[in-house]
Parts: sequence; C-alpha cells; structure tokens
Amino acid sequence: MKYQVGDEIIVLLSNEEGRVVEIMNDQMVMIEVRGVKFPAYMDQIDFPYFKRFTEKKLFAKKPEPKVYVDQLPKEKPQPNQIKVADGVWLSFIPKFSLDDFNDEVVELLKIHLVNRTDRAYHFVYTQQFLGETDFELRADIAAFHDFYLHDIAFERVNDSPSFAFDFSLVNPEKKKAPHYETQLKLKPKQVFKRIEEMKENNEPTLSYQLFTEYPEKTEEPYFELGSLAARGLKVYEASKARQHMEPARTVVDLHIEKLTHSWEKLSNLEILGIQLNEFQKWYDLAIAHHQPSLIVIHGVGTGKLKDEIHDILKTKREVKTFINQYDPRFGYGATEIFFQY
Repeated sequence: MKYQVGDEIIVLLSNEEGRVVEIMNDQMVMIEVRGVKFPAYMDQIDFPYFKRFTEKKLFAKKPEPKVYVDQLPKEKPQPNQIKVADGVWLSFIPKFSLDDFNDEVVELLKIHLVNRTDRAYHFVYTQQFLGETDFELRADIAAFHDFYLHDIAFERVNDSPSFAFDFSLVNPEKKKAPHYETQLKLKPKQVFKRIEEMKENNEPTLSYQLFTEYPEKTEEPYFELGSLAARGLKVYEASKARQHMEPARTVVDLHIEKLTHSWEKLSNLEILGIQLNEFQKWYDLAIAHHQPSLIVIHGVGTGKLKDEIHDILKTKREVKTFINQYDPRFGYGATEIFFQY
C-alpha cells in the first residue's frame, strides 16, 4: 500500500496539501484538506516532498524589495475556486474489502451530508431500519461544506433503511419556510445496481439530492370575508373555530368492519388506504382540539397497519412520544399517542 493513515499528501489538481485520514480500499483514500474530509483516488494525490524540494532556494539571492499591501495586484478568481450551488445531497461512500475468494465486496457505507448551497442549516437527522430508529443527530452544516454523519453495515441495506431530515435556516429569512422536512428510502435492488454503475463509471460515491433550493414560505390565501358573508356563506371567528369542528375522539377503532360495510370485496391495499385515511382524520382533529393524547386501535394481525401508523408518527413534530404496550382493553392491538404543543 502506497499510503498510510497520517501521511502528508498534495492534491494534484488544486496543489493543496492535506493528510490521509483513512484507507478506503486499494484505489481510494479519505483525505483531509483545510479541515474538510473527502474521498480521493490515489492517482489524484501524491507525496508533497518533491514539491517542497523544488520550491527551496538552492542559491542565496539578493533580498527582494518590500511590497506593501496596497501595492499587491488583486487576484483573479481561479476556475477551481468557483462554487456551484446545486442543492443539498446525501452521499454514500462504499468501503470495499476482499472476501475469501479475493473478490471485491462492499463492507460498509459511509454517510455524508453535502451542502452545496450558500446557506447554513440546522438539521435533525433520523436513520431507521425497518421502521425502528437506529441513529439520531442534531447539528449544523455550513454553506458549501460536507458533514460526516455515520456508517452503516452494507448488509443492512436489506432492512429498508430510511434517512429523514428536518432542515431550518441558521439565519432565518422572512420569505423562507420555517423548516423543511424530507426523507430518503433506499431499496436494495436499486442500491446494488447503482454500485455496479458507480464502479463501471469510476465514480467515488452514490449521491441522492434532498432538495435543490430551500423552499419559500407558503402564503396563506386571503379571502374577503365581508363579500363572502354577503353572499350567504357562513363566516366564523378563528377564536371560535373549534366550536364548529367535528368533536374529537380519545379512542379510535380502525378495524375495517367498523369503517365500512362492503369491506369483504376490497383488496388488502384498499383496506389499508381506508384505515390510514380514517387515522389521519382523527389525528388531525386531535391536534386541532389540542388533545393531550389519542389511542388508536389497529389490531394485531400482520402488523402492517401498526407499522404504517408508527412510521407516520415518527415524522410528526406534534408527537411527543407513542407507545404500543399491553392494555387489558385492547391487548397489544393499540398505540397510545402523546402530543406536545
């Protein structure tokens, strides 16, 4: 192996010096330059000793005349210093190893959040396998920087990994949204295909764009209430809106026979859709009425409805916590949700 961890190197393209922080495989290393870590192929770097030797003054020369700051010509921007803003990305760097048959296999994926915009963000990151949270993090990422998140074993790609983010601006702007939520789910077949394409194209990472531009604030539609009332439409005061809403429930039963009489001819997918719509309706009413909690009866069965509801709850900011434990009334077939306002 030409390089070892800690070796000083120079990036041939930009002529910047750095060091090796990790050996990824027999072709790539992770390097750090001016505090920023990124992968590089070994033919893109070299040891800096030859450069330093050639820059040494072999013969004594007469001292150069002093040049003051106001005499220095202004530097023109170099092409490789131009920063292109193309959004925020989630990048996966495969780390390869050799198996018993000397074949190259992926051992793990190193996950980086890459910010290629001119704004800094707060972010809340949640990574899950099969709907269960495996890793959480709150941090900031500066403009035009990347942020190392963590590693996942490559074999766990089969466990339907998902990566959820809640972004907000470090420096809030009046016209920009207060926060922006986005999620990425990896499908095993797509990942395996992308890795093969990556190797064929000699690319270092798998990258998925989370968003191009941070979204604008959604403007609430304005209505002329006087003209609406004159046309005979009912207009209510916002402070009294709850008086006109459908009453909320503290317990909601999602068994399909409780929701429709013609359920026997429905497919499993149609039944699940009806149940989730009913859940969303009573969830929204619970929030509107500022209920402290809500019990959802989903039954035991295959667990599909419970898993779908739990996945939804994990993305809701109003949910403080939820629990699925034994209850004398429902057994293990209900989830209790606790809200925060």
